[in-house]
Amino acid sequence: MLARANRIVRGDDYRSVVRRGRRSATAHVVVSVVRRSAGAEVPPDGPTRFGFIVAKTVGNAVTRNSVRRRLKAIAHGLLTEVPTGHDVVIRALPAAAQATWPTLLGDVSRSLARGLEKAA
Repeated sequence: MLARANRIVRGDDYRSVVRRGRRSATAHVVVSVVRRSAGAEVPPDGPTRFGFIVAKTVGNAVTRNSVRRRLKAIAHGLLTEVPTGHDVVIRALPAAAQATWPTLLGDVSRSLARGLEKAA
């Protein structure tokens, strides 16, 4: 489980990351990464924060929650690999509902690495 300090909770923060962030996509997820600026509410050297978007196109409520829990577990494992001061939003695509754990883990890891390269 991600600590509260590592979660994006405000809608404005989600919109900011999705609009301004560098995007990287695979067959199962789209990852947006942005480096926080000095004018942000959260300090630029603060902890890395993750947000998750799982739309109704992914499936019913049970499926969406299952996908969201899997993405949170993956993000928790990748937390140490992301430098501080970044905001990351992971959007699940409909194919994520049928993806196996290793496939989803690989897609998120790859997309996150590419997103961080673009954001740097």
